[in-house]
Amino acid sequence: MLDIRLIREKPDFVRERLATRGGGDEAKIDEVLRIDVERRKAKTAWEGLRAEQKKLNKEIGVRRSRGEDASDLMKRVGAIGDEIDRLEDKRAVFESEDLEKQVLLQIPNLPHESVPVGKDPTANVVVRAWVEKPKLKEPIRDHVDLGARLKLFDLKRAAKLSGSGFICFTGAGAKLERALINFMLDLHTREHGYAEISPPFLVRRDCMVGTSQLPKFEPDMYGLENGELFLAPTAEVPVTNFHRDEILPGVNLPKKFVAYTPCFRREAGSAGRETRGIIRVHQFDKVELVKITTAEKSYAELESLTSDAERALQLLGLHYRMIALCTGDLGFGSAKTYDLEVWSPGQNGYLEVSSCSNFEDFQARRMNLRYKDVDGKNKFCHTLNGSGLALPRLFAALIENYQHPDGSIEIPENLRPYFGADEINAPKADH
Repeated sequence: MLDIRLIREKPDFVRERLATRGGGDEAKIDEVLRIDVERRKAKTAWEGLRAEQKKLNKEIGVRRSRGEDASDLMKRVGAIGDEIDRLEDKRAVFESEDLEKQVLLQIPNLPHESVPVGKDPTANVVVRAWVEKPKLKEPIRDHVDLGARLKLFDLKRAAKLSGSGFICFTGAGAKLERALINFMLDLHTREHGYAEISPPFLVRRDCMVGTSQLPKFEPDMYGLENGELFLAPTAEVPVTNFHRDEILPGVNLPKKFVAYTPCFRREAGSAGRETRGIIRVHQFDKVELVKITTAEKSYAELESLTSDAERALQLLGLHYRMIALCTGDLGFGSAKTYDLEVWSPGQNGYLEVSSCSNFEDFQARRMNLRYKDVDGKNKFCHTLNGSGLALPRLFAALIENYQHPDGSIEIPENLRPYFGADEINAPKADH
């Protein structure tokens, strides 16, 4: 959520930065300023009338003590009382419905000045790439073909259980999924210094608002209990909210957390290659990285968080590229984002496996997450997160990149201790 003081003091600057997103949100600034002016005017008028009422009541008391007529003052006090009641009703509407906050919650974050300006993904910038694309021998199979041949997952039976858009990993596929999760958790806890959290998979509505999934993206979420409880769309929600409504010692920042959770989203997606197989599904596994830090450190922390996510891809020997998203492609709450896209031979393209974002104080304002600085002042934290990494796209890219012409799959060396074998071969036929 944006700082109302920034909007009051620099409305043109805010409109200008929002305009780079191309979403037409600048008009909401006029709305929030109108509500803010009305609310403050009503409060000022109420306070002024209360002060006048108090003063007149004292004067009435003085007149009465002298035996003087105070009917004119009493008439004025009565009129003031009626006006105070009217303003009380107006203030109650502002406070009970929290009109100003409701508009603020609909306004996206301001892009950081270093973000490339552009209206769509064509303006995104490739920052760097790692190793070359693999030179595979024909035939090159996609993950759907490989999964069927090696019985790594069963989409048909998953649909029987839960409907389309769900996966049931089987045999070596289930083992590979588990190996990847454990590999990434160990990497980030042992080498990168993240503290592991295993959070609940159900989160309250205020937590979803806190990390800006609500109210904008509510149709994409799985809600329960009349919208008061949600299946977590990402571990970002419970982990970033872990310290909500707290004031943290600044000397203890940054805090670095890693968590594995399944993630639940109503992924719509258009028909095509991206919706075939396990690329876009309603439930998927993810290892998430979260940082809570100060304003001074947050952009350095974004670079290191992104490097931590990259390290997982490097250890798996996968070609990927790092993309700086342009203003028009930023997520709702992000001030700056790097996407990590891994090469998928079967898709003949790249698959996003991580979005590493700095939200600055946008989320912290929503969840009242603060820290005490060296001068003893309370300030809002800066929050960051990124996948470290997201499955099952990583799963799909890995088996496609490490396939052999006979359909078997080599296991990357750094993953072998977790998987317990060097390769995956076709299972014996059922009898």
